[in-house]
Amino acid sequence: MGKFSKFLTGTALAFGMATAAQSAETITISSWLPPSHPINTGMLEGLIDMMEAATDGEVTGEIKMGLAPPPAQMDLVMDGAADMTIIFHGYQPGRFIGSKLIEVPGYEGDAEAASVAYWRVQEEYLNALDEHRGTKLVALTTHGPGQIHSNKEVQTLADLEGLKTRLGGGVSADVGAELGLVGIQVPAPKVYETLDSGAADAVAMNMGERISFKLNEVAKNVYEMPGGFYRGSFAVIMSQDKFDSLPENLQTALDEQVFGETASRMMGKVWDESDAKARGETEAAADNTIVTASEEDQAAFAEMAARVREKILGELDAAGVDAQAAYDMIVAEMAKETE
Repeated sequence: MGKFSKFLTGTALAFGMATAAQSAETITISSWLPPSHPINTGMLEGLIDMMEAATDGEVTGEIKMGLAPPPAQMDLVMDGAADMTIIFHGYQPGRFIGSKLIEVPGYEGDAEAASVAYWRVQEEYLNALDEHRGTKLVALTTHGPGQIHSNKEVQTLADLEGLKTRLGGGVSADVGAELGLVGIQVPAPKVYETLDSGAADAVAMNMGERISFKLNEVAKNVYEMPGGFYRGSFAVIMSQDKFDSLPENLQTALDEQVFGETASRMMGKVWDESDAKARGETEAAADNTIVTASEEDQAAFAEMAARVREKILGELDAAGVDAQAAYDMIVAEMAKETE
């Protein structure tokens, strides 16, 4: 092959690659978390990688920060200002009921197992509520067991009484009431300054957030309840119009290879890795302390947890869901995942 022919071949190849890159569908993903948060670096970036792999690069994504405050994320997608986002259900009181099912205390298993079980029970029971209507549900996840992180020493369950505590909403608020906490609600990105200023004494979060929100600086004490005080429910949602605009083969690839249980599992795994890393750093920090609840306090909290579950299951029953069956399914599915 002559030099000119090689030049033409190389040019054509480069042009073809450039054209393919230009023709890729880019999904605009809104995020309200700090750039270094595992939701961005692990879950959303991971989702982009999965979409690219499933579609041979024909669908990609771009994460954009600060488009709207956390409670407005769903409306942002419904209005077409972003194609996809992750929402925390507890930031919109009264809008979601089904999501509370995964948040109740007492489940045994990590975030990966819980996230997979959550997606399965959504398909079996919770889809009937149609709570994400107007959007396409891409994934569901819950962080690991939520604990109490405080700037005051906490040794017993009784020490929590009257503690000004940032609660994220959802079932954490019901648990907080049982514990006698004085609830303060601010979005997660405001947690550091809320604790640092003394406006709050503590925060209820999973262990991984000790890194994400620098709790090791402003909440050096962890009071840990085995199994957690609660969990937190999240959903990744996509504009239905954007999804419908994709070619049918790309829709099929995303639905069969990425969206649903697959993405939910990936996100749960990221939560678990984050929790494990933060626990290690907390245990290594000389000025940080983890206190595990005594057997007596665990028994006392079990009674509180039972009352919270009864309340939440009652809310789901009133909404038309067979709440006990749905709850039992989560327990069973989590057990399968941890065998």
